[in-house]
Amino acid sequence: MAYILTFALALVIAAVCTPLTMKLAHKWGAIAYPGGRHVHKKPIPRLGGLALYAGFWLAAAITQQWDLSYWGLFLGSTLIMLVGVCDDIWEIRPMVKLFWQIASAALLFGFNFSMDKFSLPLIPSINLSGSWLGVIGFALMLFWIVGLVNTVNISDGLDGLAAGICFMAALLLFWSANRINSPAAHLTLALAGSLLGFLLFNFPPARVFMGDSGSMFLGYIIGGLSIYGLLKTATVLGVVFPLLVMGMPVTDLTFAIIRRKLRGQSMAAADRGHLHHRLLDAGLTQRQAVLSMYGISACFGISAVLGAEGLWILALVLLLLVFAVLVIILMRRTAMLAVFSRRHSK
Repeated sequence: MAYILTFALALVIAAVCTPLTMKLAHKWGAIAYPGGRHVHKKPIPRLGGLALYAGFWLAAAITQQWDLSYWGLFLGSTLIMLVGVCDDIWEIRPMVKLFWQIASAALLFGFNFSMDKFSLPLIPSINLSGSWLGVIGFALMLFWIVGLVNTVNISDGLDGLAAGICFMAALLLFWSANRINSPAAHLTLALAGSLLGFLLFNFPPARVFMGDSGSMFLGYIIGGLSIYGLLKTATVLGVVFPLLVMGMPVTDLTFAIIRRKLRGQSMAAADRGHLHHRLLDAGLTQRQAVLSMYGISACFGISAVLGAEGLWILALVLLLLVFAVLVIILMRRTAMLAVFSRRHSK
Protein backbone atom coordinates (compact mmCIF):
# COMPACT_ATOMS: atom_id res chain seq x y z
CA MET A 1 0.00 0.00 0.00
CA ALA A 2 2.88 2.37 0.79
CA TYR A 3 4.34 1.70 -2.65
CA ILE A 4 1.03 2.55 -4.35
CA LEU A 5 0.75 5.78 -2.36
CA THR A 6 4.24 6.91 -3.34
CA PHE A 7 3.62 6.17 -7.01
CA ALA A 8 0.16 7.81 -7.06
CA LEU A 9 1.29 10.95 -5.25
CA ALA A 10 4.21 11.48 -7.61
CA LEU A 11 1.95 10.94 -10.64
CA VAL A 12 -0.71 13.41 -9.47
CA ILE A 13 1.78 16.08 -8.40
CA ALA A 14 3.68 15.89 -11.70
CA ALA A 15 0.45 15.97 -13.72
CA VAL A 16 -0.78 19.04 -11.80
CA CYS A 17 2.56 20.85 -11.97
CA THR A 18 3.26 20.28 -15.67
CA PRO A 19 0.73 22.88 -16.95
CA LEU A 20 2.18 25.34 -14.43
CA THR A 21 5.69 24.80 -15.81
CA MET A 22 4.35 25.45 -19.31
CA LYS A 23 3.13 28.87 -18.17
CA LEU A 24 6.47 29.58 -16.50
CA ALA A 25 8.32 28.60 -19.67
CA HIS A 26 6.35 31.12 -21.71
CA LYS A 27 6.92 33.79 -19.05
CA TRP A 28 10.68 33.15 -18.79
CA GLY A 29 11.28 32.55 -22.50
CA ALA A 30 12.23 28.88 -22.15
CA ILE A 31 10.80 27.90 -25.53
CA ALA A 32 12.10 25.35 -28.05
CA TYR A 33 11.62 26.75 -31.54
CA PRO A 34 11.47 24.54 -34.66
CA GLY A 35 14.28 24.43 -37.18
CA GLY A 36 17.75 22.96 -37.53
CA ARG A 37 18.06 19.45 -36.13
CA HIS A 38 14.78 19.84 -34.19
CA VAL A 39 11.88 17.79 -35.49
CA HIS A 40 8.93 19.63 -33.92
CA LYS A 41 6.92 22.03 -36.09
CA LYS A 42 5.83 24.68 -33.60
CA PRO A 43 7.27 26.42 -30.49
CA ILE A 44 7.11 24.16 -27.41
CA PRO A 45 7.73 25.19 -23.76
CA ARG A 46 10.67 23.28 -22.26
CA LEU A 47 10.62 23.56 -18.48
CA GLY A 48 8.85 20.25 -17.82
CA GLY A 49 11.78 19.17 -15.70
CA LEU A 50 10.40 21.32 -12.89
CA ALA A 51 7.27 19.13 -12.78
CA LEU A 52 9.37 15.96 -12.68
CA TYR A 53 11.42 17.42 -9.84
CA ALA A 54 8.31 18.48 -7.89
CA GLY A 55 6.52 15.15 -8.36
CA PHE A 56 9.55 13.14 -7.29
CA TRP A 57 10.63 15.11 -4.24
CA LEU A 58 7.22 16.05 -2.87
CA ALA A 59 6.14 12.40 -3.00
CA ALA A 60 9.39 11.42 -1.27
CA ALA A 61 8.92 14.11 1.38
CA ILE A 62 5.36 13.03 2.16
CA THR A 63 5.88 9.28 2.26
CA GLN A 64 9.48 8.77 3.41
CA GLN A 65 11.67 9.30 6.43
CA TRP A 66 14.77 11.05 5.11
CA ASP A 67 18.27 9.95 6.01
CA LEU A 68 21.62 11.57 5.17
CA SER A 69 21.71 10.01 1.70
CA TYR A 70 18.26 11.40 0.85
CA TRP A 71 19.51 14.89 1.65
CA GLY A 72 22.55 14.36 -0.56
CA LEU A 73 20.36 13.29 -3.48
CA PHE A 74 18.03 16.22 -2.85
CA LEU A 75 20.78 18.86 -2.78
CA GLY A 76 22.69 17.43 -5.73
CA SER A 77 19.61 16.95 -7.91
CA THR A 78 18.40 20.45 -7.00
CA LEU A 79 21.71 21.93 -8.10
CA ILE A 80 21.78 20.11 -11.43
CA MET A 81 18.10 20.85 -12.06
CA LEU A 82 18.72 24.58 -11.54
CA VAL A 83 21.66 24.43 -13.95
CA GLY A 84 19.29 22.82 -16.44
CA VAL A 85 16.71 25.58 -15.91
CA CYS A 86 19.37 28.19 -16.66
CA ASP A 87 20.33 26.29 -19.81
CA ASP A 88 16.69 26.03 -20.91
CA ILE A 89 16.35 29.81 -20.61
CA TRP A 90 19.79 31.18 -21.58
CA GLU A 91 21.67 28.20 -23.13
CA ILE A 92 24.84 27.54 -21.12
CA ARG A 93 28.08 26.54 -22.84
CA PRO A 94 28.74 22.75 -22.85
CA MET A 95 31.91 22.95 -20.73
CA VAL A 96 30.13 25.04 -18.10
CA LYS A 97 27.36 22.45 -17.92
CA LEU A 98 29.94 19.68 -17.62
CA PHE A 99 31.60 21.49 -14.71
CA TRP A 100 28.31 21.69 -12.81
CA GLN A 101 27.49 18.07 -13.64
CA ILE A 102 30.78 16.98 -12.07
CA ALA A 103 30.26 19.31 -9.10
CA SER A 104 26.77 17.92 -8.49
CA ALA A 105 28.05 14.36 -8.63
CA ALA A 106 31.00 15.15 -6.34
CA LEU A 107 28.62 16.65 -3.78
CA LEU A 108 27.23 13.17 -3.09
CA PHE A 109 30.55 12.00 -1.65
CA GLY A 110 29.86 14.04 1.47
CA PHE A 111 26.61 12.13 2.00
CA ASN A 112 27.97 8.56 2.09
CA PHE A 113 27.81 7.98 -1.67
CA SER A 114 30.68 6.09 -3.26
CA MET A 115 31.26 2.93 -5.25
CA ASP A 116 32.84 1.05 -2.37
CA LYS A 117 32.06 -2.41 -3.73
CA PHE A 118 30.28 -4.13 -6.56
CA SER A 119 30.27 -7.42 -8.42
CA LEU A 120 29.88 -8.52 -12.01
CA PRO A 121 28.91 -11.87 -13.56
CA LEU A 122 31.57 -14.54 -12.98
CA ILE A 123 33.75 -12.05 -11.04
CA PRO A 124 34.04 -11.99 -7.24
CA SER A 125 32.89 -8.92 -5.34
CA ILE A 126 35.36 -6.04 -5.71
CA ASN A 127 36.06 -3.99 -2.59
CA LEU A 128 37.11 -0.38 -3.32
CA SER A 129 37.30 0.83 0.28
CA GLY A 130 40.61 2.11 1.59
CA SER A 131 42.76 5.14 0.82
CA TRP A 132 43.84 4.60 -2.79
CA LEU A 133 40.98 2.32 -3.79
CA GLY A 134 38.57 4.85 -2.33
CA VAL A 135 39.84 7.40 -4.85
CA ILE A 136 39.04 4.91 -7.62
CA GLY A 137 35.56 4.40 -6.18
CA PHE A 138 35.01 8.17 -6.09
CA ALA A 139 36.18 8.57 -9.70
CA LEU A 140 33.90 5.74 -10.81
CA MET A 141 30.98 7.41 -9.07
CA LEU A 142 31.64 10.67 -10.92
CA PHE A 143 31.95 8.87 -14.25
CA TRP A 144 28.79 6.84 -13.59
CA ILE A 145 26.56 9.78 -12.69
CA VAL A 146 27.90 12.26 -15.25
CA GLY A 147 27.69 9.53 -17.89
CA LEU A 148 24.04 8.82 -17.11
CA VAL A 149 23.23 12.54 -17.02
CA ASN A 150 24.53 12.93 -20.58
CA THR A 151 23.04 9.63 -21.74
CA VAL A 152 19.53 10.75 -20.77
CA ASN A 153 20.21 14.20 -22.18
CA ILE A 154 21.14 12.83 -25.60
CA SER A 155 18.08 10.56 -25.66
CA ASP A 156 15.74 13.55 -25.31
CA GLY A 157 15.31 14.04 -29.05
CA LEU A 158 11.70 13.04 -29.71
CA ASP A 159 8.40 13.65 -27.94
CA GLY A 160 8.13 11.30 -24.96
CA LEU A 161 11.34 9.41 -25.75
CA ALA A 162 13.56 10.20 -22.74
CA ALA A 163 10.60 10.15 -20.34
CA GLY A 164 9.44 6.75 -21.61
CA ILE A 165 12.90 5.18 -21.43
CA CYS A 166 13.46 6.53 -17.93
CA PHE A 167 10.00 5.27 -16.89
CA MET A 168 11.03 1.75 -17.91
CA ALA A 169 14.35 2.22 -16.12
CA ALA A 170 12.55 3.31 -12.95
CA LEU A 171 10.24 0.27 -13.01
CA LEU A 172 13.18 -2.04 -13.58
CA LEU A 173 15.12 -0.40 -10.77
CA PHE A 174 12.11 -0.82 -8.51
CA TRP A 175 11.94 -4.52 -9.34
CA SER A 176 15.61 -5.02 -8.58
CA ALA A 177 15.55 -2.83 -5.44
CA ASN A 178 12.47 -4.56 -4.04
CA ARG A 179 14.03 -7.94 -4.81
CA ILE A 180 16.96 -7.20 -2.49
CA ASN A 181 14.96 -5.13 0.05
CA SER A 182 16.80 -1.96 -0.91
CA PRO A 183 15.79 1.39 0.62
CA ALA A 184 15.79 2.80 -2.93
CA ALA A 185 12.53 1.00 -3.82
CA HIS A 186 10.21 3.83 -2.76
CA LEU A 187 12.26 6.45 -4.57
CA THR A 188 12.26 4.46 -7.81
CA LEU A 189 8.45 4.39 -7.66
CA ALA A 190 8.35 8.13 -6.99
CA LEU A 191 10.45 8.54 -10.12
CA ALA A 192 8.17 6.26 -12.16
CA GLY A 193 5.04 8.07 -10.97
CA SER A 194 6.37 11.54 -11.78
CA LEU A 195 7.42 10.36 -15.24
CA LEU A 196 4.01 8.90 -15.99
CA GLY A 197 2.30 12.12 -14.87
CA PHE A 198 4.62 14.12 -17.12
CA LEU A 199 4.09 11.75 -20.07
CA LEU A 200 0.42 12.71 -20.11
CA PHE A 201 1.64 16.00 -21.65
CA ASN A 202 4.88 14.86 -23.29
CA PHE A 203 3.83 11.79 -25.30
CA PRO A 204 3.64 12.66 -29.02
CA PRO A 205 2.35 15.08 -30.03
CA ALA A 206 4.01 16.78 -27.05
CA ARG A 207 2.68 19.94 -25.47
CA VAL A 208 5.78 20.38 -23.30
CA PHE A 209 9.43 19.27 -23.30
CA MET A 210 11.37 18.33 -20.18
CA GLY A 211 14.35 20.41 -21.31
CA ASP A 212 17.82 20.06 -19.82
CA SER A 213 16.26 20.74 -16.42
CA GLY A 214 14.46 17.40 -16.77
CA SER A 215 16.96 15.26 -18.66
CA MET A 216 19.89 16.13 -16.38
CA PHE A 217 17.72 15.69 -13.29
CA LEU A 218 16.59 12.24 -14.46
CA GLY A 219 20.10 11.06 -15.30
CA TYR A 220 21.34 12.28 -11.94
CA ILE A 221 18.56 10.57 -9.98
CA ILE A 222 18.92 7.27 -11.85
CA GLY A 223 22.68 7.33 -11.28
CA GLY A 224 22.33 8.35 -7.63
CA LEU A 225 19.65 5.77 -6.85
CA SER A 226 21.67 2.96 -8.39
CA ILE A 227 24.56 3.82 -6.08
CA TYR A 228 22.44 4.47 -2.99
CA GLY A 229 20.22 1.44 -3.18
CA LEU A 230 21.93 -1.08 -5.38
CA LEU A 231 25.66 -0.70 -5.88
CA LYS A 232 26.25 -0.48 -2.13
CA THR A 233 24.81 -4.00 -1.80
CA ALA A 234 27.62 -5.41 -3.95
CA THR A 235 25.13 -7.11 -6.25
CA VAL A 236 25.26 -7.55 -10.00
CA LEU A 237 21.79 -6.03 -10.22
CA GLY A 238 23.15 -2.64 -9.24
CA VAL A 239 25.58 -2.49 -12.14
CA VAL A 240 23.72 -4.32 -14.89
CA PHE A 241 20.16 -3.07 -14.52
CA PRO A 242 20.60 0.71 -14.97
CA LEU A 243 23.16 0.12 -17.72
CA LEU A 244 21.08 -2.36 -19.71
CA VAL A 245 17.81 -0.47 -19.66
CA MET A 246 19.74 2.58 -20.87
CA GLY A 247 21.48 0.45 -23.49
CA MET A 248 19.88 2.16 -26.46
CA PRO A 249 20.85 5.77 -25.58
CA VAL A 250 24.29 4.54 -24.45
CA THR A 251 24.81 2.98 -27.89
CA ASP A 252 23.51 6.13 -29.58
CA LEU A 253 25.85 8.30 -27.48
CA THR A 254 28.83 6.05 -28.29
CA PHE A 255 28.16 6.28 -32.03
CA ALA A 256 27.71 10.06 -31.75
CA ILE A 257 31.13 10.43 -30.10
CA ILE A 258 32.80 8.24 -32.75
CA ARG A 259 30.96 10.01 -35.59
CA ARG A 260 31.95 13.48 -34.40
CA LYS A 261 35.52 12.40 -33.75
CA LEU A 262 35.89 11.04 -37.29
CA ARG A 263 34.46 14.27 -38.69
CA GLY A 264 36.77 16.39 -36.56
CA GLN A 265 33.82 17.94 -34.73
CA SER A 266 33.51 18.85 -31.08
CA MET A 267 32.05 16.14 -28.85
CA ALA A 268 29.36 18.65 -27.89
CA ALA A 269 28.43 19.44 -31.50
CA ALA A 270 24.83 18.78 -32.51
CA ASP A 271 23.96 16.79 -35.62
CA ARG A 272 21.17 14.77 -37.23
CA GLY A 273 22.87 11.40 -36.99
CA HIS A 274 21.13 10.09 -33.89
CA LEU A 275 19.00 6.97 -33.88
CA HIS A 276 15.72 8.87 -33.84
CA HIS A 277 16.84 10.96 -36.83
CA ARG A 278 17.63 7.75 -38.74
CA LEU A 279 14.19 6.33 -38.00
CA LEU A 280 12.47 9.53 -39.09
CA ASP A 281 14.55 9.64 -42.27
CA ALA A 282 13.42 6.07 -42.97
CA GLY A 283 9.82 7.32 -43.12
CA LEU A 284 8.52 6.65 -39.61
CA THR A 285 6.31 9.20 -37.87
CA GLN A 286 7.42 10.61 -34.52
CA ARG A 287 5.02 8.33 -32.66
CA GLN A 288 6.16 5.26 -34.63
CA ALA A 289 9.81 6.11 -34.00
CA VAL A 290 9.21 6.62 -30.28
CA LEU A 291 7.29 3.35 -29.94
CA SER A 292 10.04 1.52 -31.86
CA MET A 293 12.65 2.89 -29.49
CA TYR A 294 10.47 1.96 -26.51
CA GLY A 295 10.49 -1.58 -27.87
CA ILE A 296 14.27 -1.61 -28.19
CA SER A 297 14.67 -0.33 -24.63
CA ALA A 298 12.19 -2.93 -23.38
CA CYS A 299 14.31 -5.67 -24.98
CA PHE A 300 17.36 -4.39 -23.11
CA GLY A 301 15.31 -4.46 -19.90
CA ILE A 302 14.06 -8.00 -20.56
CA SER A 303 17.63 -9.16 -21.09
CA ALA A 304 18.52 -7.68 -17.68
CA VAL A 305 15.69 -9.61 -16.03
CA LEU A 306 16.73 -12.82 -17.79
CA GLY A 307 20.29 -12.33 -16.58
CA ALA A 308 19.13 -11.69 -13.01
CA GLU A 309 17.17 -14.94 -13.12
CA GLY A 310 20.29 -16.82 -14.17
CA LEU A 311 19.30 -17.22 -17.84
CA TRP A 312 22.51 -15.67 -19.10
CA ILE A 313 22.54 -17.39 -22.49
CA LEU A 314 19.07 -16.13 -23.37
CA ALA A 315 19.99 -12.68 -22.06
CA LEU A 316 23.15 -12.60 -24.17
CA VAL A 317 21.36 -13.75 -27.33
CA LEU A 318 18.69 -11.07 -26.91
CA LEU A 319 21.33 -8.42 -26.23
CA LEU A 320 23.30 -9.36 -29.34
CA LEU A 321 20.18 -9.31 -31.52
CA VAL A 322 19.07 -5.90 -30.23
CA PHE A 323 22.56 -4.48 -30.49
CA ALA A 324 22.84 -5.76 -34.08
CA VAL A 325 19.58 -4.00 -34.97
CA LEU A 326 20.87 -0.75 -33.44
CA VAL A 327 24.18 -0.94 -35.31
CA ILE A 328 22.40 -1.62 -38.63
CA ILE A 329 20.11 1.38 -38.15
CA LEU A 330 22.92 3.70 -37.03
CA MET A 331 25.28 2.59 -39.82
CA ARG A 332 22.72 2.45 -42.63
CA ARG A 333 22.76 6.09 -43.63
CA THR A 334 26.53 6.37 -43.27
CA ALA A 335 27.04 3.39 -45.57
CA MET A 336 24.61 4.76 -48.16
CA LEU A 337 26.34 8.14 -48.18
CA ALA A 338 29.73 6.47 -48.63
CA VAL A 339 28.47 4.50 -51.66
CA PHE A 340 26.89 7.65 -53.11
CA SER A 341 30.14 9.59 -52.69
CA ARG A 342 32.21 6.88 -54.39
CA ARG A 343 29.85 6.76 -57.38
CA HIS A 344 29.90 10.50 -57.93
CA SER A 345 33.66 10.82 -57.42
CA LYS A 346 34.36 8.62 -60.43
